[in-house]
Amino acid sequence: MSTGRVRRAWPAASCRTVPGGRPYESSSDRCRVGPGDPELVTVKGVNALRAADAVVVPVMEGVDVGRAEATVLHHVAPERIVRVVFALNERTDRARREAAWDAAGERVAGLLRERGTVAFATIGDPNVYSTFTYLAQTITELVPGTVVETVPGITAMQDLAARSGAVLTEGTEPLVLVPVTAGSDTLREALEGPGTVVAYKFGRQAAEVVDALRATGRLEGAVWGSSLGLPEESIRPAADLENGPLPYLSTLIAPARRDGGRGGKL
Repeated sequence: MSTGRVRRAWPAASCRTVPGGRPYESSSDRCRVGPGDPELVTVKGVNALRAADAVVVPVMEGVDVGRAEATVLHHVAPERIVRVVFALNERTDRARREAAWDAAGERVAGLLRERGTVAFATIGDPNVYSTFTYLAQTITELVPGTVVETVPGITAMQDLAARSGAVLTEGTEPLVLVPVTAGSDTLREALEGPGTVVAYKFGRQAAEVVDALRATGRLEGAVWGSSLGLPEESIRPAADLENGPLPYLSTLIAPARRDGGRGGKL
């Protein structure tokens, strides 16, 4: 998990993005809280969460407690958490999605004016497929002079690699990250390349992912995981995934083809 902090700077200050930092008069900190395991929140992330005047967590409408919120609750008192509804799974209705961003931006802008420093908690890393990216764009328009600061977080692919023993990349191998929501053709194109491929957001398309792995000869050695570090954690060979659908926040690692022995890709 990572954290984002947004602050409203003094008039002479300019908007800027810096890693981490301490709270100022009015700021927004995007704090990534890792993939979900409360123990994987960085020390800097915890410090940013605790220093903020309010901690915003993104939630879907009708959901009791989201993953980011559940993680934050291990480090911050419940009364300091503000739940803001986002259209997190809206892919088709652009108007509805943008209306949700605008409403969330207005809510956080109000918190900035009232309290000064706001931390936004989101899973993974704030600069990798993060809800905060869109929120920050809205806030800087609504509250001129806002300064956005970022605390990096541990990503799901790092956590899955550690838990499964899959090596993400070595030597001169490329590493390709693909959101399967972009389409199975995009995934297949990446799998045809020489490097390790990591796939995010593919729960509903598990069968298509397995088909792409098989067609490109990458099924063997590929590993899948979801709910990492949580009681419902599941880590399995990708060959076991044909009976989907799977949780939306599923991660796949298809390691690069390695046939040169130790250090063969150096």
